[in-house]
Formats: sequence, C-alpha cells, structure tokens
Amino acid sequence: MGYVDGFVMAVPTANKQAFIDFARKFDPVFLEFGALRVIECWGDDVPHGKQTDFFRSVAAKDGETVCFAWVEWPDKATRDAGMQKMMEDPRMDPKANPAPYDGARMIYGGFTPVVNLS
Repeated sequence: MGYVDGFVMAVPTANKQAFIDFARKFDPVFLEFGALRVIECWGDDVPHGKQTDFFRSVAAKDGETVCFAWVEWPDKATRDAGMQKMMEDPRMDPKANPAPYDGARMIYGGFTPVVNLS
C-alpha cells in the first residue's frame, strides 16, 4: 500500500510565491529519489481549535499561513533510501537552498497507510 511522509509548516503569508518556487525546485528531488507523488498545500480553511490545532502544532505566528504537504512512496524501503540520498545531496543544503519558512517549527513524520480508497 505504499508509504507516506507528511509535513506541516508555518509560512509567512507574504512568502507564498517563494514557498511555491521553493517547492517547485525542491520537490522534484523527491521524485528523482523514488517518490511517486509530492503534494504541497497552502492553508485556506484551517480553523483555530480550543485544545489543539495546526497553528499550535507549528507555533504559527500572526502573518503566517499553515501549509501541509505529503510525499507518496511505493514502499518504506524506497522512502528510507530516498530520504538518505536527499540528506546527502548538496542541493538539499539549507545554506544553498534556504526554505522560505522556519524549518525548526516544521513537524513531519512517516506513515504506513492502513486504508486507501480511490
């Protein structure tokens, strides 16, 4: 059933185009290293919760938009190998390719799908 990496980040709203440009430059590397699909989403209906919410999860500040992304892989082994290659690839160096958001507040994780409806 594949494997999925999920990411949530707070992006300065003024950096929307920079976020899109960064994703268009960065995301093809996932595909190069075995990912099947990469989806980047700009939050437009993200409610504030009473106990938990996306904003708190990434310590979003005023003037920031919560964004969500995921990467689909054929399996965990391909993902593990692909992520290792990404960490070693000089194109991924944050000094050479800085993200338009605070990566220290990004949350991410790998997930095994248990239901997949199409």
